[in-house]
Amino acid sequence: MKQGFTLFLTALSLALATPSTAQTITRLEDGWKFAFGNAADPGKDWGAGTEYFNYLTKAHSIHNEGPYTETFNDSSWQEVSIPHDWVTSLPCDSLASHSHGYKTVGWEYPETSVGWYRKSLSFGKGQEGRHFTIRLEGVFRNASVWFNGIYMGTEPSGYATQTYDITPYIDFNGGPNVLTVRADATLEEGWFYEGAGIYRNAYLIETKGSYVPAGSFWASWDGSKVTIHSEIPEATHRILDKEGNEMTEPHLWSPEDPYLYTLESTVGEDVYRTSIGLRTVEWNAQEGFLLNGKKLTLKGVNLHQDHAGVGAAMPDELIEWRVKELKKLGVNAIRCSHNPASPALLDICDREGILLIDENRLMGVNAHHRRLLENMVMEGRSHPCVILWSVGNEEWGLENDVRGIKIVKEMQEYVRSLDPTRRTTAANAGGGTLIEGLDIHGYNYIIQNDVDGRHARHPEWIIYGSEETTGCGTRSIYKAENGRMPAINRTEEPENVIERGWKFYAERPWTGGVFFWTGFDYRGEPNPLKYPATLSEFGILDYCGFPKDEAWYLRSWWTGEPTIHICGATKDIWVYSNCDEVQLNVNGKNLGRKKMPRNGHLTWENAYSKGRIKATGCIKGRKVATDIIEPTGPATTVEVTSDRIGRLQVYTLTAKDAKGRTVPDGNVAVQVSLNGPGRIIGFGNGDPAGSENEQSADGKTCTLTTFGGLAQVLVLGEGSLTVTPAL
Repeated sequence: MKQGFTLFLTALSLALATPSTAQTITRLEDGWKFAFGNAADPGKDWGAGTEYFNYLTKAHSIHNEGPYTETFNDSSWQEVSIPHDWVTSLPCDSLASHSHGYKTVGWEYPETSVGWYRKSLSFGKGQEGRHFTIRLEGVFRNASVWFNGIYMGTEPSGYATQTYDITPYIDFNGGPNVLTVRADATLEEGWFYEGAGIYRNAYLIETKGSYVPAGSFWASWDGSKVTIHSEIPEATHRILDKEGNEMTEPHLWSPEDPYLYTLESTVGEDVYRTSIGLRTVEWNAQEGFLLNGKKLTLKGVNLHQDHAGVGAAMPDELIEWRVKELKKLGVNAIRCSHNPASPALLDICDREGILLIDENRLMGVNAHHRRLLENMVMEGRSHPCVILWSVGNEEWGLENDVRGIKIVKEMQEYVRSLDPTRRTTAANAGGGTLIEGLDIHGYNYIIQNDVDGRHARHPEWIIYGSEETTGCGTRSIYKAENGRMPAINRTEEPENVIERGWKFYAERPWTGGVFFWTGFDYRGEPNPLKYPATLSEFGILDYCGFPKDEAWYLRSWWTGEPTIHICGATKDIWVYSNCDEVQLNVNGKNLGRKKMPRNGHLTWENAYSKGRIKATGCIKGRKVATDIIEPTGPATTVEVTSDRIGRLQVYTLTAKDAKGRTVPDGNVAVQVSLNGPGRIIGFGNGDPAGSENEQSADGKTCTLTTFGGLAQVLVLGEGSLTVTPAL
């Protein structure tokens, strides 16, 4: 029986025909010039603002000489492409910020904390009369923008999209047209690596009429009708399926089937196409989270926005690759920690069927905070992947203060005024007051929050685990080293805390699920270690995306794929698996078969003996999976494999012995050269205590060392690698 539905229109009428598209969107990727300024001395900051009648005194002042003027000579500046994070090229120092991974950026390093960007744009006489808008999706931070010497504005936050109408300032008569951006990363917004510069995409948008901001058109589905929401009353709309036909019966969006429609909105001669998905999202205190009327347990990870080699400047293709690597483990949800998602991540989660909690950077209710809340909601409300708006994370100074209740309630009310279709949350570190004002209760760590006690006292509260520790350490390390640590799952009590966390939420059906800390390692916050550790090591995947032992635990219990994994050659042999039974053999000796407890692991105590260890998994008596670890010979070669996502090639370099086996302790120096027109945008090996440079000086060559037998090279564009190991 087909489900009936009604198409409900808010402040709009249906379009009867498809007009021609009158807008053009150009990504401003190449052709930028970059140079450092100075955060402490305006005289060394290219003299910006020191002129007589400076840019704040007069518009297009004839006295201006700084980088914002059209005629400024930038021939000595470096050519860069956007996205760009200048911190990736900076060295580390033990005295630099622990939060930002000991990179030499911030208030103690004024010479490397300000960056200037310039880009020339071309306009023809025939374009006069049209409208032009600059859109910057993320500049870290305190970004000031000029066009043709005229000051456009400043955005303090590194996580907010900036848009500027440059139409009145364009020279259509063949003169220079220059966009200038100054970013100042002197201050940190987060306690984690944030990079610096124009680290997200930048666009020039040409329209016939005035620019319409993102989020102006969106749609929602309540189970019986589609509501189209519009900020432009005169706009006309229609919903098109993948074949370009108008929607008849709704095809619902879900993680298993992330079907997307196109909402086509016409304003005058301009056509705006918004990707939308139709689904219902519900939360209740009995079943937790429901999607399209069915309970769905959130199997999530927290995710920062940086990667080996490129820092915060991840191209869209790399973001997509990372999401797909997480999906292989059964991850169905991401919590953006602790800032709003990039537009690219929102698009990718829509396409990949990943649910997302979009998180505000800083609590507060004044104009500054409301503006940033609105920016986040406007960017995200058209995306079906977004299931919750988070208004904040671990605000220790407010969690035990009655003012915290007032603040979160006012923030939640403001969010609801922008999006009445989604609920709100915040992540609680353990306090007992602010949490009383929350709509949906997020708990960071069961050892800090009495989840069961609060549920008993407040059975009406809706609960999920916003953070839970993975217990991970350094990939392939089982004994503590300087800057590297073994997994606390094996070294502290209670053991296997990742198992404790998953079991806790899996056994409580009234919760919505859990988000582990974290999906990938990230730079900065290398607790409990200090320099030379520069990365947080709690990622299920390391900084390059190579899996740690714990990745196999989640794959075992979050997917239906038969899985078995031996966790290193240690005294007590651990096995992660989802098979009914596991048999262990050490050097040919059968140590017996054990039943695998649900959501658990198996241990053979004091079973290790140097040699060959083989674990065999059986389901219903049939062998379905095997894992073997054994001593290898020295590395004799480096094998190169690759994944491709659009323009991006993700190369994996693996140290192999003479028998073709991966050498788990193989640290091999490698020289790499790229043949072809592409460029090496970064490289790394996942070592949290590594000190190697991760940027290619010429985009064609690099030198790196495998760590734990592995390394990674990122290439944007066409080409092939020639690898020369030092063996």
